[in-house]
Amino acid sequence: MIPDRDLEELRQEIDQVDQDLADVLEKRLQLVMEVAALKKSKGLPVKDKNREAKVIAKVAGFLENQDYSLAIKNIMRGIIDQACVLEETALVEMDDKVAKVACFGPEGSFTHQALEDFFSDRPLERHHFNTFEEVISNVALGRMDYGVLPIENSSTGGITEVYDLLRQYDCHIVGEQCVKIEQDLLGVEGASMDSIKTVYSHPQGFKQSKEFFKKYPHIEQVPFFSTSKSAEEVAAKQDITLAAVAGKKAAEIYGLKIIAPAINYDSNNTTRFVIIAGRAGAVPNADKITLIVAVKHETGSLYKMLASFYHTGLNLLNLESRPMEGKSWEYFFYIDVTGNLSDPLVVDLMEEIAGKCTYCKILGNYKAFERRPG
Repeated sequence: MIPDRDLEELRQEIDQVDQDLADVLEKRLQLVMEVAALKKSKGLPVKDKNREAKVIAKVAGFLENQDYSLAIKNIMRGIIDQACVLEETALVEMDDKVAKVACFGPEGSFTHQALEDFFSDRPLERHHFNTFEEVISNVALGRMDYGVLPIENSSTGGITEVYDLLRQYDCHIVGEQCVKIEQDLLGVEGASMDSIKTVYSHPQGFKQSKEFFKKYPHIEQVPFFSTSKSAEEVAAKQDITLAAVAGKKAAEIYGLKIIAPAINYDSNNTTRFVIIAGRAGAVPNADKITLIVAVKHETGSLYKMLASFYHTGLNLLNLESRPMEGKSWEYFFYIDVTGNLSDPLVVDLMEEIAGKCTYCKILGNYKAFERRPG
């Protein structure tokens, strides 16, 4: 039906409604800020999916014309997501304490470098741990605000222990940082390739340098807590028969010399680190989602689940499988995919994925690391 009012008259009426809407939204956001303060005092999380679903359904139920129900639900999702962003910002601003960050490995490790790069614009209290589980458990228990862990290397693939721990503990990925890795062979003054009999390093350091060590089969490779901890051990023992596979920063910190530089076989060797937190928060401009799923052990179940990403048009960035404990030939799948959970299309996709899985857990929605040219 063509309205009997002209376009300009309709637009003026819309302008008035928009002004009323702005007043209402401003009042709603002011209340959100009060909620943020209350959550802060009680230590409550920002996101509450059950509460959000009820609010969206309730608002849609107020409509006289239910033809607008889907549009109103999508609008409310957007309003709630933006409110969560404001709450997260408010919680950070209200928190006047220095953030406590758990780092895998001692000062001078590549993880330490990732920590410094990611948190370069805020004051920190750094805590170094020798194992992945110590980092994750301290974050999960609330003793640390954040944790930094390596999760994938461009040469050697995923770090399986970290994947398993992220499933076992209640933590959330809130960011990522990539660091170009250059492994060097380090020793004390007087050490040389001829004197070295034993080398310490993290297993990843050995994996990334395996081609180099094929030329020295007589050298014993001893797995250690981390590359930088290996350098610290060699420096402490002052023995010319010992060496460590670690980076230049570790050499500087522990006073070691570089016996053989850049021994990793891939010159583009890069490690991706994840930043974890005890609570999930809305990350502005988030464009990457990490989730864990499991599907029925039957023909076509994995294909059907993955097809949902294709049909939605989202880019599948990574897929890792890990065996289930106590179930032969059944697996958890760790998935990285593009998307933002404030997008109604993505929300619907996640619900669809969950419906096709026997297990589904979203680990985080965060901003992907931006690789700079050069």
